[in-house]
Amino acid sequence: MRIIISGGGTGGHIYPALAIVKELERLANPAEILFVGTKEGLESDIVPKEGYRLKTIEVGGLERQLSWRNVQTLAKTVGGIWQSRSIIQEFQPDIVIGTGGYVCGPVLLMASLLKIPTLIQEQNAIPGVTNKILARFVDKIAVGYAEAIPRFPVARKAVVTGNPIRSDVMEITREQGQRELGLDPDKLTLLVSGGSRGAQSINKAAIVVSKVLAGREGIQVLHVTGKSDYNNIVGLYNQIGIEPEKTGNISIRPYLYNMPHALAAADLAVFRAGAIGLAELTARGIPSVLVPYPYAAENHQEHNARVLETNGAALVIRDADLTGELLLAAIEGLLADPQKRLAMAQASKGMGRPYAAQRIAEMAIAQARGKR
Repeated sequence: MRIIISGGGTGGHIYPALAIVKELERLANPAEILFVGTKEGLESDIVPKEGYRLKTIEVGGLERQLSWRNVQTLAKTVGGIWQSRSIIQEFQPDIVIGTGGYVCGPVLLMASLLKIPTLIQEQNAIPGVTNKILARFVDKIAVGYAEAIPRFPVARKAVVTGNPIRSDVMEITREQGQRELGLDPDKLTLLVSGGSRGAQSINKAAIVVSKVLAGREGIQVLHVTGKSDYNNIVGLYNQIGIEPEKTGNISIRPYLYNMPHALAAADLAVFRAGAIGLAELTARGIPSVLVPYPYAAENHQEHNARVLETNGAALVIRDADLTGELLLAAIEGLLADPQKRLAMAQASKGMGRPYAAQRIAEMAIAQARGKR
């Protein structure tokens, strides 16, 4: 089976694509895969390192107001459509899949016009602009949240699959995670992370939390700051008299390449509300305090977070309201109430869809074989 998959710009579009591809290779063996992205997006680095072919097209994202740049972007996009046509006609795919980002627009549109089976995957509770436009043309829409379905112009095409996650998120045991990260197996683990690039608001609030929890029995904090903010946050810890390595229960890391190990070890998490991060939290059944990124398109992170909150899996603090004292109060409340933590963990686990990538791959294979 020959498959084109397009998604790019950020890891939130690329890693789901990779998760789906690995399932396609397992289920449709043999499967020949071609990624289509841009030279500027992270896919130009990540996809070749994963061992897959990548073709690039010229395309840009539209601004949300009238501007000369939008005129230039539309001209570039027209060129991207013709580049997509050339790539598709040369590769002759059995199906074309999009996982988000503006690069998907020309690729999925052209595939649809050429009568090739198409599928898009929407990760957020509020669909992106590109996917809402493509919904009119593609055959199937795999959504991470049921709440997204009414926001599509052709809702009947949508199927709730959950969001695809890396297989190792579920494969690593708690013991392996603790051992890999040097954590104490007899302590509850609080994982704090603002995503791969970090989040200053979360980092600063976490310092207040760590100051109170430093040296406390039965709890340990793993604080992942993001590379760009690491030195600043370490300096702020030192200013308040905390040397994490001497506390015995506070660990600060700039970045974790082995985040699945941290998720396996975590009993409670403080996170942003990106769709894939939430998919990983719920797959593991981790209760969380969520601080949505306030500048996400159409505020989709808060919508994602509220879905978990409504289901009892998370507490939500808006970024504008976040203080160290407020975060500490939320965490202390959960630490003092094991029954509430357990109920949140069960609700989180109930929302998890660890086999989303397999489900999407099965949908794609059925489409490619004409079983629409």
